[in-house]
Amino acid sequence: MNIEEIRQEFPILEREVDGKPLVYFDNAATSQTPLCVVNAITEMYNCHKANVHRGVHTLSQEATDRVEASREKVRAFINAASVQEVIFTRGTTEGINLVASSMGEKIFNGDEIIVTQMEHHSNIVPWQLLGQRKRIRLIVVPVKEDGTLDIEAYEDLFSDSTRFVAISHMSNVLGTVNPVKQMIEIAHAHDVPVLVDGAQAAPHMPVDVQDLDCDFYAFSAHKMYGPTGVGVLYGKKKWLERMTPYQGGGEMISTVSFKNTTWADLPFKFEAGTPDFVGIAALGTAIDYIQSLGMDNIASREQELLEYATARLQEIDGLRIYGTAPHKGAVISFLVNDINSYDMGLLLDKLGFAVRTGHHCAQPLMERYGVTGMIRASFSFYNTHDEIDRFAQAVQRVSAMF
Repeated sequence: MNIEEIRQEFPILEREVDGKPLVYFDNAATSQTPLCVVNAITEMYNCHKANVHRGVHTLSQEATDRVEASREKVRAFINAASVQEVIFTRGTTEGINLVASSMGEKIFNGDEIIVTQMEHHSNIVPWQLLGQRKRIRLIVVPVKEDGTLDIEAYEDLFSDSTRFVAISHMSNVLGTVNPVKQMIEIAHAHDVPVLVDGAQAAPHMPVDVQDLDCDFYAFSAHKMYGPTGVGVLYGKKKWLERMTPYQGGGEMISTVSFKNTTWADLPFKFEAGTPDFVGIAALGTAIDYIQSLGMDNIASREQELLEYATARLQEIDGLRIYGTAPHKGAVISFLVNDINSYDMGLLLDKLGFAVRTGHHCAQPLMERYGVTGMIRASFSFYNTHDEIDRFAQAVQRVSAMF
């Protein structure tokens, strides 16, 4: 990969913050967007903007064609069996809420849902909201000290009351890549369906939903070099056909009368209202961009950056890295001595480094490690060794101020 050539596709990487060159290490929150995706957005607004699926005129047909072309690109990207299994959402959060609401109709008082201690709030709160409507319990898989899940404990958590499993593919805090295929096999042995939160995994490693055999898989465009406000929910057709839509409106209907409404065919059954057709079309361009680089190349590059950054940061006295799983993505969460993560993050920003601080929408995980927050540096293929070297020097410099 020609990194200097690649970086030219991301003009924001050339800007300065407080007179210092920007070093963007907040990719787990949102990745930057290459010019080809920005240009795709501009082209849609300038040349093809019209509501989709509803008009017979040329602009509507052009916009519809681009949206449905993106759906096919998503299908191929995750190896779904059919475009009917690809639902466009506003992001991973909405995808999980959709499943919690619609599948929740099949969950009853006294039932149990298994989640893990490392889940993002987006894969905790929707199930708690369901629990307020129906007296269900969240059963939690513990996290070991190194950031891996206790799979033996997970197996033991299943009971006759277990109705659903919701797990992250990769932790946004620890970087841990969970053995989701194994976990799905265990759940299916109990006839329990599984949702996988793939927000952190989809941009960084190949995902094959048929090989995983997951029942649902959710991810977001803005973490994979695409636009904000667009996401994908994959669902096995057998489940989507049984589920009732959780939003009603235009597009998702077949017939409407004041007596009764019938639903549109999949996937439109779950896509109420006007979608972000501009963003959806641009997601297709983002997938094209990822595939032009090669997902294996991206994964290899980011693993190399992770290993280099880990080695450099471990040279700093008093620095503790949280999450040392043998299989992890390009995320490093750490603290230095007793320095508050927010304080260090502010000073690092003054030196040009964009990192994330705080609880990272994973407060139960912070509680497990006995901290209120961490500093998180998360890398993308466009980051460099020089940026990591300067970051290690900056952390050392800031640490000396306390």
